[in-house]
Amino acid sequence: MPDFQTLELAHEDGVDWLTLNRPQRLNAFSPQMIDDLLLYFEGLGGKPETRVVVVRGAGRAFCAGADLDDFLSLMAQGADSDFQLQRKVSNVVLAMRRCPQPIIALVHGAATGGGFSLALAADIRIAGLSARMNCAFIKIGLSGADMGTSFHLPRLVGTCNAAALMYTGRFIDAVKAERIGLVNDAVADEEMLEVAQEYIQGMLATAPLGLRLTKEALNAATDAPSLTATLAVEDRNQVMTLNTPDLTEGLAAFREKRAPSWG
Repeated sequence: MPDFQTLELAHEDGVDWLTLNRPQRLNAFSPQMIDDLLLYFEGLGGKPETRVVVVRGAGRAFCAGADLDDFLSLMAQGADSDFQLQRKVSNVVLAMRRCPQPIIALVHGAATGGGFSLALAADIRIAGLSARMNCAFIKIGLSGADMGTSFHLPRLVGTCNAAALMYTGRFIDAVKAERIGLVNDAVADEEMLEVAQEYIQGMLATAPLGLRLTKEALNAATDAPSLTATLAVEDRNQVMTLNTPDLTEGLAAFREKRAPSWG
């Protein structure tokens, strides 16, 4: 297991519990945290033992975006340098979407700027009632579109709601976020783990390959140019899973009215 400086990682029964661990800075991104996140998410393709990932923040917040104290010396150094830094940061989101495991984000306290983008890149979002989320970038003179917000947000909540959040940087709380489809559940902070376990157990009850291919298909369909393109991915996935022992076990378990035992 990698020795991360800014993250805590625990693996238990097929689940990676990844904790952003800079609580004294509200888990704001430092250059080291970006490196740690890239190392973790880019390595997930080679970890079949990890079936689900849960991302959360230590202390009072999920993630307060970029730590400007750490990044200021690296910013505005010229187009080439700035582009390399920006691309490294955005690659975290790309790695999250490319990894085969479903990602659950447990959001409490501040989820602002890059922290908001990190939550948007997850597959499922559970928000504690303490959560406050916004596109903070536009508040400091940057564009409100960063780290995938202009891709993910309108697909989740529609263009109208996305525009209101991205153009103003205003905060949205957990209750409204659930109402507009930004988060799956808005619950008391102390109930987030219980709700997460319900999703986790549902996912772990599925066949490993089937679950991974479902994430892949959903990603492809989200930006597919046509129904034909979507069906091509779905048909490929079904043919692949039809030719695995998982189908035999799944059918047997269904007929015998028991939980399947995946290989």
